Amino acid sequence: MKRILLLVSLLAACLAAHGQDGCQYTDAAAFPLYGKAHQEDGPRYRRLPERLDGVVRQPVWKLGTNSAGLYIRFRSDAPTIYAKWTNTAYHMPHMTDCGVGGLDLYTWLDGKWCFVGSAFDWTAGQTEHTRKIVDNMQPAEREYMLYLSLYDEVKSLELGVPEGYTLEQPVLNKPVPDSPVVMYGTSILQGCSASRPGMAHSNILSRRLDRTVINLGFSGNAFLDDEIAALMADVENPAVYVLDYVPNAKPERIEEKGETFYRTLREKHPSTPIVFVEDPIFPHTVVDGKIAAEVTSKNAAQRALFEKLQAAGEKNIYYLPAQGMTQPEDFVDGIHFTDQGMVHYADYLAPLLESLL
Repeated sequence: MKRILLLVSLLAACLAAHGQDGCQYTDAAAFPLYGKAHQEDGPRYRRLPERLDGVVRQPVWKLGTNSAGLYIRFRSDAPTIYAKWTNTAYHMPHMTDCGVGGLDLYTWLDGKWCFVGSAFDWTAGQTEHTRKIVDNMQPAEREYMLYLSLYDEVKSLELGVPEGYTLEQPVLNKPVPDSPVVMYGTSILQGCSASRPGMAHSNILSRRLDRTVINLGFSGNAFLDDEIAALMADVENPAVYVLDYVPNAKPERIEEKGETFYRTLREKHPSTPIVFVEDPIFPHTVVDGKIAAEVTSKNAAQRALFEKLQAAGEKNIYYLPAQGMTQPEDFVDGIHFTDQGMVHYADYLAPLLESLL
């Protein structure tokens, strides 16, 4: 173990470079990355492995290049921390640029993860960024967690500290990386419309549960694809699977693919708890009859699938209905969550997940 740590430290030293701002920058590849469903070679900050390019549907592949749910862990004694990164400068009208393409920094303080700063660029079309995330701290050894962009691909990433200070490997094993919670779902899971990466409900849950959460949310494309089920089934030692695809999947899709998706997971993990989640009751269902009927029919299909599995004798399956899931003002556009909505949704999911962990 000492030899491995020495090699990592030497790698970090080799990757360090001096910037014009008087900081020493280190490629974030020197530090551990968490939140991926695989450990295969390829671009580091993508959620899907390269072998699925041209195999999964193109929209799923494109969304899989987004860095949602991924985070870097490191340690530093510096009073100031910078980030230098490149991305594709993607923009969405109902999300902040910080949530779409920014970075979010937390530090371990008084026994919990505390938000200390975010980094984003307000220049339209800018793909190369250098930003100070936090400043004027009392120099002291601290543990950090840096969340990556929700709706953009981080193509490269460097961390910077003033000369004379250190960037080192983390010491704390938090959030616990072994036995992750694996979540599959829609744009809501991917993080739309959190104001910054740390406010996606999967990241809130990770901090609250002290457990790595793998975010396999695919905006508008949670159609129960066989390839995604296989990827989830290949995750080593999953603690819980959360199936939150209903906002995207029509009743016919759930009837056609739901059991197959489930059995792909169950075949490799006979005793892992699997949670089925209903579609949120969106606020405009009180006036929009079409949407109300759609939500009702989707949730009925999800309930029917769950009851079918129960009747077949399936164990360790759990169900979360829509009632009590959200509040009317939790939404940006009637569908996607504000930060308040993300907190409420995490509050709703957490008790069952805590009991299963």
